[in-house]
Amino acid sequence: MTRPLVAIRSVSKTFGEFQALKSVSLDVRAGEVLCLIGASGSGKTTLLRCINQLTPIDSGGIWLDGELLGLREQGGRLHRLTAHEIARQRLKTGMVFQRFNLFPHMTALENITEGPVQVQRRKPEEAQAEAIELLRRVGLSAKADAYPAELSGGQQQRVAIARALAMKPMLMLFDEPTSALDPKRSAGLRSLLRGFVTRGQTMVIVSHSIGFLVGLADNLLYIEGGEVIEYGEADQVLNSPADPRTKDFLQQEK
Repeated sequence: MTRPLVAIRSVSKTFGEFQALKSVSLDVRAGEVLCLIGASGSGKTTLLRCINQLTPIDSGGIWLDGELLGLREQGGRLHRLTAHEIARQRLKTGMVFQRFNLFPHMTALENITEGPVQVQRRKPEEAQAEAIELLRRVGLSAKADAYPAELSGGQQQRVAIARALAMKPMLMLFDEPTSALDPKRSAGLRSLLRGFVTRGQTMVIVSHSIGFLVGLADNLLYIEGGEVIEYGEADQVLNSPADPRTKDFLQQEK
């Protein structure tokens, strides 16, 4: 077996007296699409934010491409990385937030080129050429000069996806990508993401929409109360869940 791209081992996270994650462990292999399902407050988004180091974990460990995130071993002890070191690690991931977080004063093209030019110090003409190609791939070639306020929610989301991909991440993270989309646009987004997966992109997706995940997810993880209840191949989890709690949740979502 090859080493997983993402290895999560016994990760726990507490906010005050609320334990959001309880000893969560899982693997994500390169080229895989893992989808996290569960009720609101179950820990899905917290886990996503822990992978991207927006939320520090309390215990356990997360490795991306063999590198321990947020910590380094020195003198037999673990020490937290500096903000600069964490920012360097975060460049390996791209995250598309539920509210997209586009810069409102920048055009679609400028939103996409900002990171590659300012953070990765790539040549502006190179970054622009790649941004134009990404806009084409997400079906927004005609919107390069449009500002976020001039775009629909679905169009803003596609710009956010292109912006994340422009950084050439190893791993893409999506937080509730269908929350602002109708069924037709959800189907279009699923088709779009499938296209990137065929090019080898690895994804972890948090979603409340079971229908959206069918045909997209390789593996599913059902989380409840911060605990992994079921984790396995998507078809098996959806059609023959092993745990009755998973079955109850899926029946409620139909």
